[in-house]
Amino acid sequence: MSNDINTASSSYIDSLRGQDKQVTNEKKSDALTQEDFFSLLTQQLSFQDPSKPADNDQMIAQMTSFTMAEGISNLNSKFESLAASMTSNSALQASTLVGKKALVGADTLDLNSSGEASGIIAVESPVKDLKLSITDSSGQLVRTINLDTQPAGGLRFNWDGKNEAGERLPAGEYSIKAEGSMGEEFTSLPVATYKNIESVSINGANGIIINTKAGAIKLTDVAEIA
Repeated sequence: MSNDINTASSSYIDSLRGQDKQVTNEKKSDALTQEDFFSLLTQQLSFQDPSKPADNDQMIAQMTSFTMAEGISNLNSKFESLAASMTSNSALQASTLVGKKALVGADTLDLNSSGEASGIIAVESPVKDLKLSITDSSGQLVRTINLDTQPAGGLRFNWDGKNEAGERLPAGEYSIKAEGSMGEEFTSLPVATYKNIESVSINGANGIIINTKAGAIKLTDVAEIA
């Protein structure tokens, strides 16, 4: 009977030692809780001068400050959780863009396998003798599209993928240039074309980045998704 008691006592003591060791090994949090604040307030009251007790308004102000500090700490943690959730949601939405086309400023035009290509010419003011020049990778002019006189605005154009002789050209990337007379000056005009979105990236403060043959472009700089 005595041996059983000793064994039970020994096991109980070992259990207590294990719990004590576990508590000792646990990392203490550096964050101040509301209990810590009230403990500090209690210490402050215990050391105050009895002849000059703390003013009630001051005590209430301190308690309010403690509560606000804890609230701000909790709010920060919630914002971090919300930011992480928004990043995950952005990544999910960005993944749906792969395979679509983005309208971006470029000096190249992608002719697809079906023999079609399109884009927009930015016409800031009325233009005359507007023409679109298309050249291949060797720099040879393959097609000139005359657009004549056009008003200010975004002018959409389409290319059927054929050269001057009416022959269909192979799919690929072609250089493009828009020129016209604005007033008495003959000048180049900015062009935006549709680029295939090959992949997307989440780049922190820069937000969503789409990757095309024309390079990496911020989603906020894309005029249209098709």
